[in-house]
Amino acid sequence: MMSKHVDGKVWIWSASIVAILFGLLTIREGGAVLFWSEAAQRAAGQYVPFVVWFNFLAGFAYVIAGFGLWFRQLWAVGLAFGVAAATIAVFVAFGIHIAGGGGYEPRTIVAMSLRSAVWIAIAVIAYRFLWRKRRRGGL
Repeated sequence: MMSKHVDGKVWIWSASIVAILFGLLTIREGGAVLFWSEAAQRAAGQYVPFVVWFNFLAGFAYVIAGFGLWFRQLWAVGLAFGVAAATIAVFVAFGIHIAGGGGYEPRTIVAMSLRSAVWIAIAVIAYRFLWRKRRRGGL
């Protein structure tokens, strides 16, 4: 059986790897739609530019937060909560866009739900296994 100390490290390392990989994928996909590929733009369909821009730029924050968590930096906890909050705020703005009759791709609802859930989970893991442990003298 793993000790709580090792278990916390595993959770933080797992969250950091997810954040980094998710960030790199987000940068690649968002960058393709925004800058590099007409085929990617066509495949994205009726995308909402402010959502794609947010996700693209947030991808860099994902990578930074992931490395911060990997190295167990307390500021990464705040960044993870910030990313989660900003993602939810953009999701709400996207909902307002839809309610106002704006065009959108239904898969964006799924993608933003996933992003929100992932970042809420990463923030909670960061808080539980890094912030609280550090504040109590652990890790």
